[in-house]
Amino acid sequence: MLKVDVLLLDLVIVLAAARLFGALARRLGQPPVIGEIVAGILLGPTLLGPWIGDDLFGDEMRAPLQALANVGLVLFMFVVGLELDQKLVQGKGKIAATVALGSTMLPFVLGLGLAYMLAEDHAEPGRTLPFVLFLGAAMSATAFPVLARILTDRGMHRTTLGGLSLASAAVIDVLAWTVLAVVVAIAGAGEAEGQWKVLLALPYALVMFFVVRPLLARLVPVFEREGRLTPQMLAIVLVGLLASSWATEWMHVHFIFGAFLFGAVMPRTGAERLNHQILERLEQLAVLLLLPMFFVVAGLNVNLRELDVSSFGVLAAILAVAIGGKMIGSYAAARSQRLPGRQSWALATLLNTRGLTEIVILSVGLQKGVLSSELYSLMVVMALVTTAMTGPLLRRVYPDRRVARDIADAERAALGVTAAHRVLTVVPERPAEGTPIVDLAADLAKAKSPAEVIIGHLHPFPAGRIEVGTGLSSELAEMAESMGDLENLAAHARAQGAEARVVSRFSGDTAAELPTLVASAQPDLVLLLEGAPGYAEIRANTPGRVLTVRPDALAVSATATAEPAAGGTVLTVPRPRTPRWPPAPPARSRSTTPPPTPRPTSP
Repeated sequence: MLKVDVLLLDLVIVLAAARLFGALARRLGQPPVIGEIVAGILLGPTLLGPWIGDDLFGDEMRAPLQALANVGLVLFMFVVGLELDQKLVQGKGKIAATVALGSTMLPFVLGLGLAYMLAEDHAEPGRTLPFVLFLGAAMSATAFPVLARILTDRGMHRTTLGGLSLASAAVIDVLAWTVLAVVVAIAGAGEAEGQWKVLLALPYALVMFFVVRPLLARLVPVFEREGRLTPQMLAIVLVGLLASSWATEWMHVHFIFGAFLFGAVMPRTGAERLNHQILERLEQLAVLLLLPMFFVVAGLNVNLRELDVSSFGVLAAILAVAIGGKMIGSYAAARSQRLPGRQSWALATLLNTRGLTEIVILSVGLQKGVLSSELYSLMVVMALVTTAMTGPLLRRVYPDRRVARDIADAERAALGVTAAHRVLTVVPERPAEGTPIVDLAADLAKAKSPAEVIIGHLHPFPAGRIEVGTGLSSELAEMAESMGDLENLAAHARAQGAEARVVSRFSGDTAAELPTLVASAQPDLVLLLEGAPGYAEIRANTPGRVLTVRPDALAVSATATAEPAAGGTVLTVPRPRTPRWPPAPPARSRSTTPPPTPRPTSP
């Protein structure tokens, strides 16, 4: 009979240990997932042994704890699928694909060779093929979520190297899950009952994309009509998620693929706010309770007491194949694309990160009986070592001064060198709402020749984002979408006869970084919405002229007036009665004649 009091005590211990060790890992400059796994290892038989450990986390308690951990894994894989976006790899093309293949194929092949050597001692009779394929897939994985967090912590997501590593890791992620799905299907097909069910996996995926996806798209107009995520809508999503997870588990594939697939078929077009609210609801539950439970339970399954001297030889071989294969494969592929040596080593170091993705893969192998408990423990140690070494090694290979130089170079390359009259306009957080102010900037730029319009934009990045483990994939996808909107604005300005360029990047503090962006552009005229982040500092310190546009003023006819200001001239468009930030799109005039564009007078 289940001891409810012991289960509740276990939950208290697990959650407290996960938060404590996660915070400690973060203070040491490591991802929280490392601390949570270490907490599980310490709570398991490795430290507590058969005495206290069996009383608190014995076989009777493992089943309910594993069940909660599996629910957390379902939510996590749904989030991964929901945040998967092809925009992450658009524009990176040949280099990202080449690096991803090199970073995947070499460790995969070396992993196959190592698996053949270990199969006699660690593979179950008759399951050599899934064991060999699984170990190869586990060796070739890269943890995109942890990688994204490392890059943003160092500011490297704003550099060419950071963008390339993210694009490569996104491709590797897709390859890893695809290979894992095949391996698990092969392992599931070896089960005595219902072998034919595996054949339903491909038709099921087609039904999800061509039948379920259009049905889920009907949630978007309902959400827009209600203006919020209602309990009924969230219930529909959760029912569909759990049903999809059950279906793939019934097919002997694995429930994580059903959860991932359901997230991938969620609507994208026009569903940004809907998906954001779904993520907000599910991430809180996953982060605070279920996902840490999964990592701690993964650590509970590690028993380092079982290891002997020969096990350390196997561990050394695993580390050599995992680290050597991943880094040499990535480095060679990067060099083949004429990337400089130091950048190639930095890219290889980043792609060696395994962390969360590796733990998920290993847990699947343990549940499917592909991995023995001893080999599982050794592979978890490999995942911890490769993840923990990434940060310190990256700082040695690619110091902070080089990161700062790369950021400066990227900004200079984006701004370029020109003798033209430069008009800088800062668009709102949602670039699609910036058409009126870009129109005014293009009109002002045409007054002098040669002239150009620079469209500046800072995409807010919440530095205090909860450590759900999915890193920044949703923010990166939003950034890619914003870049598309910004390029449309630039094309709109060019259509009016003005040269236009875009400068956009992530920012953890837009009020502090926007004045720096304006200063680096060295504009002759700044077109700025009143109340924009950093407005006062820009107005005070900009040496050129500043045109302050009061919100909503672009939608009405107005005459600008000149005012003296520190650092230059401020031209002000009159304030309407209901100002707000960001500005609303231009209102339609009742007459057939469009309203005149507001023009500033010369000071």
